[in-house]
Amino acid sequence: MSAPALRAATTERIVVDRHTGLAIYGVDPVAYFTDRKPVAGREEFEHRFAGAVWRFDNDSNRAAFIADPNVYMPRYGGYDPVGIARGVSTAGSPDFWVVYDERLYLFYTAQARQAFIADPALVIASASARWAEVKSDLAE
Repeated sequence: MSAPALRAATTERIVVDRHTGLAIYGVDPVAYFTDRKPVAGREEFEHRFAGAVWRFDNDSNRAAFIADPNVYMPRYGGYDPVGIARGVSTAGSPDFWVVYDERLYLFYTAQARQAFIADPALVIASASARWAEVKSDLAE
């Protein structure tokens, strides 16, 4: 069962921790771009956006996200694009990730990440073609 999702301003759904309401389980989305690794966000650097609480490692990362959240939010709301390409909504893990073509993608498993890396253009095309269908099946 995947994590509950919330509608974002980008019309995507966002993977959130159902117990805490934290987007992408409290990991700083900007850190994937600046530090090239997942970094736990801190409570003192939170920002509410798209019905979820986003955490950041520092004020600069929070400010960058506020200025342009669409740059830093994971594509497909943090759902695994390999699963979406198969018509399945599986929440991605912040531990399995890729920044490709200046967008963040999260994956359910290391194997899904490898499948994406093998042919990202094909996976993105397939996921994009099925995203509206998969997204409509997600809980409101």
